[in-house]
Amino acid sequence: MGNDHQMSQPNERPAHKVRLTGFWMDVHDVTNAEFRRFVDATGYVTTAEQKPRWEDLRPQLPPGTPRPDDSALVAGAMVFVGTETEVSLRDYSRWWRFVPGANWRHPQGPGSNIDGKDEHPVVQVSYEDAQAYAQWTGKRLPTEAEWEFAARGGYEQATYSWGNELQPQGQAMANIWDTRQQQPFPVVKDEKVQVGTTPVGSYAPNGYGLYDMAGNVWQWTADWYRADAFMVQAQYRQPPTDPAGPADSFDPSDGNVPASAPKRVTRGGSFLCSDTYCISYRASARRGTDPLNPMSHLGFRTVMTPEQWKSAQARQRSIASR
Repeated sequence: MGNDHQMSQPNERPAHKVRLTGFWMDVHDVTNAEFRRFVDATGYVTTAEQKPRWEDLRPQLPPGTPRPDDSALVAGAMVFVGTETEVSLRDYSRWWRFVPGANWRHPQGPGSNIDGKDEHPVVQVSYEDAQAYAQWTGKRLPTEAEWEFAARGGYEQATYSWGNELQPQGQAMANIWDTRQQQPFPVVKDEKVQVGTTPVGSYAPNGYGLYDMAGNVWQWTADWYRADAFMVQAQYRQPPTDPAGPADSFDPSDGNVPASAPKRVTRGGSFLCSDTYCISYRASARRGTDPLNPMSHLGFRTVMTPEQWKSAQARQRSIASR
């Protein structure tokens, strides 16, 4: 796990050994069609469709932040809106906006929809939403270690899921912000260039047959995020087997957000990652995300243990024999 390459960030270091037992993983991210079946069957209401609770917001804000008026707490989610001109990349609030009414059915806000996008990855889902879906399907979210092992596709310490070259023989391998085809991030003035998700499986799979382990949408994992997790893990005398991640969160680098604010690990990068910003489509790249913060570039996929797989197969055989 991790990477000591010159492109790696401090939270990816050092490279260290981890042992994993076998697991099954979704071939692609959970799609709008799949998530719709879950909602139709259960009546589930996502985080973005609910009025925010102050007790959930407060840990993500500087100490002493006054409680906003109750009328300001409205259902919605974070939406990438871009900019008209180049701006400093230090302030992501320039290209993100909280949009009331944004949710998985309306990813950009009330005026948007997912018509014709059944095969696009579902977005605007929180960690809790992903957990609820996984439980309904008899699966679970991958641990960070499982996710990285799967993303590597059999390569040992390669930069990307497909090797060390970003575009081998000039071929695009992931839905990312290609600065050779698009304007500089985060400029979206050219309406001819579409910025957003692409259908799952639009690019070649990695060596394990998995699609979109880089780019398209960030993916939730089960682990709490600590910036120093790999440094701690590398100190074990023996490589840990099936590590479940740290017991709490720690991220001292996120501006005004308290270092101990709850965060879960997200992986894979998204359509917003470019060679000038983020570069998180690398196999070892990692970040922490507020588990109750749905965003328009954030989705998930699920995994199964061998035991869960056997149970699922037994259920299918039982249904087929009726």
